[in-house]
Amino acid sequence: MSVVRNATQAALLGLLHDGPMSGWDLVAAAQQRIGQFWTLTQSQVYRELARMAEDGLVDVGVTGARDRKPYAITDAGRAAFATWVTADPAPEQVRVPLLLLIQFADHIPAERLREIIAEQRGRHAERLAQYRANEKVLAEMPGAARRLATLRYGIGHEQAVLAWFDELPFLLGVDIPL
Repeated sequence: MSVVRNATQAALLGLLHDGPMSGWDLVAAAQQRIGQFWTLTQSQVYRELARMAEDGLVDVGVTGARDRKPYAITDAGRAAFATWVTADPAPEQVRVPLLLLIQFADHIPAERLREIIAEQRGRHAERLAQYRANEKVLAEMPGAARRLATLRYGIGHEQAVLAWFDELPFLLGVDIPL
């Protein structure tokens, strides 16, 4: 029996449930549907599609326009995905470059630290605004409950991150204009 080797393969198989797609189409669908919380690079997508074809999880169709090959999920792919999606999720792996930088903030000049924090806070504020705009659109779409649930997680996350940014001047002992 074929198995899903990693979460990237699982994400691709999940997207292929909507129908055959080229690698390029899968990258675009991933950016739109899961890009807010799970990133896939083009090189990952093509590498995993090749492995999944070897493992019998996807079939490769006839090359079409612009050398695009459509990939379709197989019955083995559906079964492997069903096993993966019903299993316990893997532990979270938190990798936040800003937190690593803050860990070593004693080595950053105060002015540069202020700039970095202000820029990062601005990015999170923009992301929260985008999430809230997406929330309004999804709330009106029939059948979007699961997508809305993941979006609400993103909203809560960004709210928590912004609250943390508000604490940073006190935590770091640095005057940071918010």
